Amino acid sequence: MKKIILTGDRPTGKLHVGHYVGSLKRRVELQNSGEYDDIYIMIADAQALTDNADNPEKVRQNIIEVALDYLACGLEPEKSTLFIQSQIPQLTELAFYYMNLVTVSRLQRNPTVKSEIKMRNFETSIPVGFFCYPISQAADITAFQATVVPVGEDQLPMLEQTKEIVRKFNSVYGETLVEPEILLPDNEACLRLPGIDGKAKMSKSLGNCIYLSEEPEEIRKKIMSMYTDPEHIRVEDPGKLEGNTVFTYLDAFCKDEYFAEFLPEYANLQELKDHYTRGGLGDVKVKKFLNNVIQTELEPIRKRRQEYQKNIDYVYEILKKGSEKAEQVAAQTLNDVKNSMKINYFQDPELIAEQKKKYQ
Repeated sequence: MKKIILTGDRPTGKLHVGHYVGSLKRRVELQNSGEYDDIYIMIADAQALTDNADNPEKVRQNIIEVALDYLACGLEPEKSTLFIQSQIPQLTELAFYYMNLVTVSRLQRNPTVKSEIKMRNFETSIPVGFFCYPISQAADITAFQATVVPVGEDQLPMLEQTKEIVRKFNSVYGETLVEPEILLPDNEACLRLPGIDGKAKMSKSLGNCIYLSEEPEEIRKKIMSMYTDPEHIRVEDPGKLEGNTVFTYLDAFCKDEYFAEFLPEYANLQELKDHYTRGGLGDVKVKKFLNNVIQTELEPIRKRRQEYQKNIDYVYEILKKGSEKAEQVAAQTLNDVKNSMKINYFQDPELIAEQKKKYQ
């Protein structure tokens, strides 16, 4: 069996460092590993419209922002197929068929759906499209026969629902769909990077993000304002690591070689942590080190993005060709699904012969 990856993002704006450590960096590593036969990276604009139906222009403008960030991070059109979800009509039809395999109560129990509904204040008025988000995601994954889906841990309930849909379909209609496996970040700090204010979720709406394309000075200001240990008032006070956003970011981004370059009095992150917890190390010094680390990580990404920004026609051509390829693959899966469901009326000579015999 081929090894195939499907993953993507909703185009809600420029991507931030949470996206980078949570999925983007891993996608590039997987792309360059040579272990996978096909890699599909989707800009999920149709899903973004489920809670932005009254503002489609916002989604439209953000597609290019996400595409630029993808390319800047190192995703290459020669190795990964970048495409736009709404340009693949087969996904909608697959979702329609899968709806019959899922109950309303099951959707209501999905933890990701519940938390997203609460976050968007949809409790009393949930758009049907948004409510059916897990079914749409199942269509996306199965359309490309994905064997692996690299996502953050918040998407685990969604992947479990996809698995349920695959099992149900195959049990009713015969073995047709591939059951995917989830691939989580291997660095625990990357599972869900907090916002710079210490809140559990980094979110554009909360204004607590560091964007991949931000200018160095803006990044520095945000890092220097980061939430740390509120009880670590004086330098000599012992500091706490738990809930300390600066150290969470260091866990996600830091490499030992950065100490030799920026903080040579320490050999590694553990030595820095030990000094902080016993006291005698100020937050400003740690934040300055983190700033150097993140600036070093993001500088090549920012430069590549600036180059791609000079050739927007080329970026749209990448998305167009990727969408055309993706549609061909999704069309084959849809054909297999319709054959299994016996709704391939005009391609089933046995059915036609049977009906002719019945009425002769």
